[in-house]
Amino acid sequence: MLFRLRAFGLHLLGSATALTLVLGTLYLGWYAWPGWYLCDAKNVVIVLMGVDLALGPSLTLIIANPRKPGRVLARDVSIIVAVQLIALTYGSIQLWTGRPLYYAFSESVLQAVQAYDLAPDAVAVAEQQNSPLRPHWNSLPRWIWAPLPQDATLRKSIVKSAIGGGPDVIEMPQYFRPWQEGLEQLRQKLKPVGEVGYFTKPQKILLKERMQADGLATDQANSIPLTGRGFPPLLAVFDPKSLQFKEYVSAR
Repeated sequence: MLFRLRAFGLHLLGSATALTLVLGTLYLGWYAWPGWYLCDAKNVVIVLMGVDLALGPSLTLIIANPRKPGRVLARDVSIIVAVQLIALTYGSIQLWTGRPLYYAFSESVLQAVQAYDLAPDAVAVAEQQNSPLRPHWNSLPRWIWAPLPQDATLRKSIVKSAIGGGPDVIEMPQYFRPWQEGLEQLRQKLKPVGEVGYFTKPQKILLKERMQADGLATDQANSIPLTGRGFPPLLAVFDPKSLQFKEYVSAR
């Protein structure tokens, strides 16, 4: 039994180390709060943890037998490790392609924009224009303003596309502009928490309680929803005068 436990412990340590390196790098680089929540990455992480921390070492515990020939035991463990590596590679690719690249203010809402949200042809246009806000392979999350273009025909085309489920302006980096340039438009869209959309009445009550506990005003125009694939969205709170970001508030 001691032999099995030792093999289990070594396998668990190796698996935990590999998983920590992958998830730690992705978290520190791209998925730090609120990215992890807004991109709804928990399902991928749960699968990775299940395979790499639970299933793999547990199978080693079962098959580790001191009476088994060394080559046979090495073969069996190698098969288990190979399956774990496949799962880790698949999960890492999913997290990489879904990493948050922008927190975009557009029209009346803040939205998390993930790597696979960006329209490839739009990225190509941004690269041709040498846009300073175009994405690179190692781009870290940036706050940007994504206004609709001034040209009426282009505006109509993008709005029609978004309504029909096609690309929206937040997926077209050729139209992205620096965050600071959109602050006055942001000021006009901020609302008291009780008037913010996207939240139910009970959620707004909870948001008010949490804002009051953190010393944030609930009767000032200082809030805007921050949406993503995580539900419900977060409430982003700003200083109504300086427009300095203050806090994310969760309705969960």
